[in-house]
Amino acid sequence: MSDDPRVTLATSPMTARQIAAVAVTVGLNALDGFDVLAISFASPGIAAEWHIDRAALGVVLSMELFGMAIGSAVLGGVADRIGRRPTMLGCLVVMALGMFLAPSATGLVSLSSWRVLTGLGIGGMLAATNAVAAEFSNARRRDLSVSIMAIGYPIGAVVGGLIAAQLLASHTWRSVFYLGGTATAAFGPLVLFLVPESVPWLTRRQPAGALARINRTLRSLGHASITALPSIASEARPRAVAELFTPALRATTLLVTLAYFFHITTFYFVIKWVPKIVVDMGFAPSAAAGVLVWANVGGATGGALLGLLTQRVSVKALTIATMLLSTALVTAFGRTPASLQALSIVCACAGFFTNAAIVGLYAILAKAFPTEVRASGTGFAIGIGRGGSVLAPILAGVLFTAGMALPTVALAMSLGSLLAAATLFVVKLAPREVHVR
Repeated sequence: MSDDPRVTLATSPMTARQIAAVAVTVGLNALDGFDVLAISFASPGIAAEWHIDRAALGVVLSMELFGMAIGSAVLGGVADRIGRRPTMLGCLVVMALGMFLAPSATGLVSLSSWRVLTGLGIGGMLAATNAVAAEFSNARRRDLSVSIMAIGYPIGAVVGGLIAAQLLASHTWRSVFYLGGTATAAFGPLVLFLVPESVPWLTRRQPAGALARINRTLRSLGHASITALPSIASEARPRAVAELFTPALRATTLLVTLAYFFHITTFYFVIKWVPKIVVDMGFAPSAAAGVLVWANVGGATGGALLGLLTQRVSVKALTIATMLLSTALVTAFGRTPASLQALSIVCACAGFFTNAAIVGLYAILAKAFPTEVRASGTGFAIGIGRGGSVLAPILAGVLFTAGMALPTVALAMSLGSLLAAATLFVVKLAPREVHVR
């Protein structure tokens, strides 16, 4: 048994409590999936009620993504300073407020404000949950744990989408946000009771009472206590964000951020515009929500398969391959005839590859950054990369408004995945390590 609790967690089999903590991150990411897509499910009703065109709708669709960019970049650093657990609880409060206030909006400005607020919470949550999934796992299952966490996003979109489709058949678009707010609030007790503070974070930062907190967590996880804190060089603790740009991490930080930026542009074109595109083909909003559900069924399946394959195949190679196939399938979506069955099949296939690549990127982020900057690095990459998510709905809206047909717009938006694959090709990742820094 090592005196360093990080080595104990890295080398020991995962206990039921560790699996439960990772499972909560899956649920939180599922919550993020539904909260982000709530505006997509609601967008046809909003456009009809307020009589707004595609360009204006594209701006509204981007607002929580703008908030997510800020939340990821800023709150990821907060999670590295004050801890994963308080950051997650705070983000839940912010997300719930934004969701419950959205139905009170009377116009684009007020709705956009509440969506930015929701996005702030979601962005911080993404950075924290990625770190928690990695840090509660052992070395052997780390890629798998992060991948499983990431597929919570499409699972939340599927489950929430099925419920949203039923709500939209008999209620207004506001009901979607009430559903999301209620689900968000329900996760507070789960985080409070099932997710203790991260042992690697406590070991690295060593705040007041760290030894007692580490031992309490180790016992709750089913591991032996330690007698003393491991020695950590004082210069390694502060300036977590600045460390992202030291010679050792600078290239990795910039490249993974660019890869995330490019691919997320393609991903959010599908996620944000599918309902409106399907409605414009002549189908009901409830049917459009169903097509988006199929995109996320494919996403969940693709993410799960990629996660399993990471146990045997390089996560980088898998991610590049899925990005190339994402380019092809999003292009194919733009040429699919106006048939619900055909649209559902193509969207499921597009979702399979676009989300599998997202899952791969999350696993790569967890591998690319050490514990002391894991949330900051993930938050920076997601935060800056979310610029692509903000750009995607607006750019597609502008292209549509300019008179471009769906096949042309889909082809243009698919190129993000292609650029991401090219960028990721030059990223260098260390092999899986059991030792800690």
